[in-house]
Amino acid sequence: MNQRFRTWWQPRRGLAIAEACVIGLVAALSAVFLKVGSGWLGTWRVHTTHLFPAWLALPAIGLVLGFVAGWLVDRFAPEASGSGIPQVKATLANVPMKLSWRVAGIKLLSAIIAIGSGMTLGRQGPTVHVGASLAAGMSRWVPTSPDHRRQMIAAGAGAGLAAAFNAPIAGVLFIVEELLQDLSGLTLGTAIIASFIGGVISRLLGGGSLDLNLQLTESSSQFSIPEIPFFVLLGILAGLLGALFNRGLIFSIKFYRKLHISLPLRVALAGFISGVVVAMLPPSFRDNTGLRESLITGGSHPTVAAIAFAAQFILTLIAFGSGAPGGLFAPSLILGSCLGHIIGVSELYITGAGSPTTYALAGMGGFFSAVSKVPITAIVIVFEMTTDFNLVLPLMIVSVAAYLVADKVVPGSLYEKLLELKGITLTKEAPMEGALTKLTAKDVMQERVETLDAEMSLEEAMQSFARSHHRGFPVVEDSKLVGIVTQSDLLKIRDRNLANDIFLKEIMTPVPMTVTPIHTLSNVLYLLDRYQISRLPVVDGRKLIGIITRADIIRAEADHLNCDNRTLKLRPEPSYIVYQTRSPSTGSGRLLVPVANPETAAILLQMAAAIARDRHYEIDCVQVMLIPRHSSPSETQVRTAKSRRLLRQAEVLAKKWKIPLHTQIRVTHDVAQAILETINEQHIDLILMGWKGNTSTPGRIFGNVVDTVIRQATCEVVLVKLGTTGQSFNRWLVPMAGGPNSPLAIKLLPALITLGNDPQIRLTQVFKPSELKPDMSISEQAIRHLMRRRKLSSSVIALPVQANSVAEGVINLVHTEGYDVVVLGASREGLLQQAIQGNIPEAIASGVESTVILVRGAINK
Repeated sequence: MNQRFRTWWQPRRGLAIAEACVIGLVAALSAVFLKVGSGWLGTWRVHTTHLFPAWLALPAIGLVLGFVAGWLVDRFAPEASGSGIPQVKATLANVPMKLSWRVAGIKLLSAIIAIGSGMTLGRQGPTVHVGASLAAGMSRWVPTSPDHRRQMIAAGAGAGLAAAFNAPIAGVLFIVEELLQDLSGLTLGTAIIASFIGGVISRLLGGGSLDLNLQLTESSSQFSIPEIPFFVLLGILAGLLGALFNRGLIFSIKFYRKLHISLPLRVALAGFISGVVVAMLPPSFRDNTGLRESLITGGSHPTVAAIAFAAQFILTLIAFGSGAPGGLFAPSLILGSCLGHIIGVSELYITGAGSPTTYALAGMGGFFSAVSKVPITAIVIVFEMTTDFNLVLPLMIVSVAAYLVADKVVPGSLYEKLLELKGITLTKEAPMEGALTKLTAKDVMQERVETLDAEMSLEEAMQSFARSHHRGFPVVEDSKLVGIVTQSDLLKIRDRNLANDIFLKEIMTPVPMTVTPIHTLSNVLYLLDRYQISRLPVVDGRKLIGIITRADIIRAEADHLNCDNRTLKLRPEPSYIVYQTRSPSTGSGRLLVPVANPETAAILLQMAAAIARDRHYEIDCVQVMLIPRHSSPSETQVRTAKSRRLLRQAEVLAKKWKIPLHTQIRVTHDVAQAILETINEQHIDLILMGWKGNTSTPGRIFGNVVDTVIRQATCEVVLVKLGTTGQSFNRWLVPMAGGPNSPLAIKLLPALITLGNDPQIRLTQVFKPSELKPDMSISEQAIRHLMRRRKLSSSVIALPVQANSVAEGVINLVHTEGYDVVVLGASREGLLQQAIQGNIPEAIASGVESTVILVRGAINK
């Protein structure tokens, strides 16, 4: 059966070949459409300069068309910005970056508009992106493996490049050298087929990349041995200038981000500047095709080539940094041809020999190699476009020299650096033999382990199992593993009446099977299978440090198979403060209130003000604005008017009570991350948060944000679930469990009861029907504490209540006697570890309609 499943899962070779054929055809058609569309729009732009003054027409066209292109991308497919090759590279490295037919369509249309507006960008990068996106959309029709889908996406990218340059071999090499770096038979086969069909169809339909006069280039290109030093010099210069070009691209992107303007405005600004600069240059610079052919065939003066190099260099930085949909291949080739032309003419003046055309073509390959760090692809692209064997040796000399120099000056791939600007880092690792043999128990174990104490009674253990989805727990004594207990152990006890007289250490399995942190996953899996168990404790000596299950091993193996030989690290981008106010820092501590819901903000702020006034704290009020993952918090435009109105409520209340108040609005990808950053930056002592009383998120107790804050915030945490029957704060119920957490609630009471009129407080302890009445000394001590803080002796009582569980007793009290507020103290473990099974605080908060306040103490750093 397993063999049949694996056979079904493997993509059939015939299906892969058919997909590759269709992908090559579609990629070629899109490349031809992009060439014709941008060419027609560019011709119209040049023709317009004959009807209107160039200084008016070119900037206006660049501004309007740039805005339209940016708006299309920003509105319909933000993933379509830029060249598109970094997005494809990230997708092939298993980064969740969207590639779809919509991305392909928007990329195609916006690239036509952006390139036709006169910006010095190429259409080859967008063609690669479009081909990969079309392949990704098509692969969703065929439910095969993730590896097969990646191979199809790579084939689409290669077909796009092959169609753009009429260079099918270069398309295949680009996949191997830059994108997928996979030499398996199926990858090469699909890439070759898609690239071949893409190149052939594109050539038949007139989709060639450079409109070169091949007869001129073939008759002019030549090479001799004495010219080698000049070609080496050309390679060195191409490498240095290519490295400078890459640095300039990164600087340009960062500069545009500092402007804090939207993508449409950035692209419009780039189009306007490009139009102004081109309008000031000679008319021949308005036709990129004619200028390029003039440089390659040696028909331009060196001064013109130098001006063209400087103009193309600067304008490409301006256009690309804006995020306009366009690539770098064509600008790199033009810059290389300018540089090669200058060196070739210089050699001709010095020695009286040489061919500027040969140098121009070799310079194209050299500069392309320096920018994209793909020397083999660069050599093959230029060779396939010219089919001139005399160029092969000069191309090799210049391209390899340029690559070595550029990689020495600016190491690493440009596309990976562009991904790093978006918080995505791809790091190559040595090939792994397999997750089971290379990973250890320490790598995949769960470090947070729920345990039971050896001195726990059987009744308490049964309650833990009833609240848990686990079927077994490690048993510890003084933090050392002494045994393990499972549900089957509990079933062996026939007389349930003796549950309180039997301790866990009497029924547990002593000396359980364990593993050490250095055990490989294959060893762990062998033990699990050998003894037919589902989990193994991980110990260091006798100290329990984690637990590992079958699911952990399956997950590790799946991650290894999906990520192949790469490790992906997503660095979340920090939140960004877009608005803030500050007051004098005169308090003895700081209290943080995140506000989001206008309906509950007022009462939360009143509670915060009461606590702040009682403890002489300052208040920090933060509003968090969530944005999509593909947007940068530091450059995304947001509207803060509604948020500022919410913060003004806090300002009015703080002014009334004369409490220092600081406000801020943060833009972020993750609300919990923004709150934790505020806690750390402002040295918060207490955070007061609202909670709706339930969560629909699987595996979460209070929800993603609250769970994360409870787990990671080092300050005191107060959760408030507001009642649904009106905001009354007169009758207070405080369960006293007798543990170290009860004083947390008592400590908070003096401040909170000021919200009510003539408040009445009941302290209660729950005892079971089979138990004697509990010792009320803890409650009496709490009453004395309250009496010292407030003159409320006649309004505070302590009475026990009989019930089967704490949650049941408290909920019944609230329902029968109508308490307005329940205050519960709990530790981080009490709120999270036990709450995973439906703990007392969560059960009470979900079971009553009154206001419930949960208090978690500070955590020692």
